Amino acid sequence: MAGTVKVPSESITTLGFVDGDLIVGSDVTLKGEGVSPKVNVSGRIECTGDCTFECNVSAVDLEGEHGDLIVQGDLEVKGDVEIRHGRLNVEGTLNAKNVDVDKSLVVGKDLDAEDVDVGGSLEVTGNTQVKTIDVGGRFKGVGEVKAEDIDVGGSVTIESEAEIEEINVGGAVTLYGGHVGEIDVGGSFESKRSLEFDSIDVGGAVKLADKNKGGNIDVGGSCKVDGDLKFGNIDVGGIIDISGLAEGESLDVGGKVHVGASMQLSGELDVGGKIEVGDALAAQTIDIGGSLKAHVVTARDKVSVGGSINTVVGVNASFIEIGRRGKVTGPVRANEVLIGERARVEDVYSDEITMAEEAQARNLYGQRIRVESGCRIEGEVRFTQSLESEKGVFYAKPPVRVDKLPQQLS
Repeated sequence: MAGTVKVPSESITTLGFVDGDLIVGSDVTLKGEGVSPKVNVSGRIECTGDCTFECNVSAVDLEGEHGDLIVQGDLEVKGDVEIRHGRLNVEGTLNAKNVDVDKSLVVGKDLDAEDVDVGGSLEVTGNTQVKTIDVGGRFKGVGEVKAEDIDVGGSVTIESEAEIEEINVGGAVTLYGGHVGEIDVGGSFESKRSLEFDSIDVGGAVKLADKNKGGNIDVGGSCKVDGDLKFGNIDVGGIIDISGLAEGESLDVGGKVHVGASMQLSGELDVGGKIEVGDALAAQTIDIGGSLKAHVVTARDKVSVGGSINTVVGVNASFIEIGRRGKVTGPVRANEVLIGERARVEDVYSDEITMAEEAQARNLYGQRIRVESGCRIEGEVRFTQSLESEKGVFYAKPPVRVDKLPQQLS
């Protein structure tokens, strides 16, 4: 018949199988029986004060209060583990349904549970497989981590691949790639290997490595990618630096952008400062407050740049606007080109060209051209339909009306 076994405080006791509940006093050391020493309890274990199990332990439920519980082996609990006003240290594997520890939880091998709630810190040396993790302080996982939901007030470090549906962290997150669905971090987020994600929302900085693929990214500070990035929409308050390829829907950056290879967007590119792309840049619309540098630039609709444009092959769009005092290196090709006051351009190919006052150009090739006062054209002007020229315009060569414009380079 099942009963209750009580172990007095400040004692050393050896137990094997307990048919019923086990009540343990404070400052107790329990040893197990068998080749692999174990205490097997058919009911629940209740500990008051500090307690050390120098063996494997199994029970239906485990409760501890006002003390630290140490298990120098594996801990297997069919139901719940609850440690109030204390710590739990399991040197082996911890397997339970629910784990609730007020202070800290350390697991030397694997952790397998549904829900884990720790008021202080959680550290798992092996693999972690849980449904939810709620930690008030810090979470460190050395092995692989699989979870539906991780909510941590402090920081998270995962030293292997992660498979997480949602992670919400107040401080910093560092992991080694894998797949994370929704990422919401108040401080910084870093993945040291390839990462797949649904969304990233970070108040501080984001750092990614290798090949990364995901949805929307919203960063208050900076975003640095040492590799390639495929994304949905990116909104960054400061700077974004991608060493490899960038491919996505839209990019909105308050500061500056650097892309080492090429960037291709299906939607808008909006940069408050400057952007530099090592190879080709393509987007639906491009709006740059400062300067733009790329091997070639292509926009299906509009390119608007407040400062300078520097290309090798040229910039191509339906409409191109160069800001006041802007400077363009490389050819410009569009249906319509507007050159701001005192801006300087090289060769322009367009159906319609407008040069504002005191702007400068090398060569103009268009159907309809309008040149305001004080402009200078150092090369040739060729047009097919009309040329409107105000007073004080300098032409190095007389403009020529032609039946066909020079072939535009692709």
